Amino acid sequence: GEINIVPNPYYAYSQYETGKNDNRVKVINLPKTCTVNIYTLNGTLVRTLEKDDPTITSIDWDLKNQSAVPVAGGTYLVHVEVPGVGERVLKWFGATRPIALDSF
Repeated sequence: GEINIVPNPYYAYSQYETGKNDNRVKVINLPKTCTVNIYTLNGTLVRTLEKDDPTITSIDWDLKNQSAVPVAGGTYLVHVEVPGVGERVLKWFGATRPIALDSF
């Protein structure tokens, strides 16, 4: 299959989540080794995810930035770089939900 990010668009939940405060999407159909960089539309790097594992074909993004702060809703660019092969850029839209403080 083609490298993709699912669900897209993301409306505050996905079937991969285990609970109210587990927000995650998956970048799927990845090769063994790749780097996924997630950017805002104005080019600010939000998160870098590395994959180097032949046993899985996807990588999870917990919708947080490098400082573990949940990202705002909106459109992001997901840049997948495959060494020696090339790159793919995906547009992803997420509507995030407020953190459920009552669940702590």
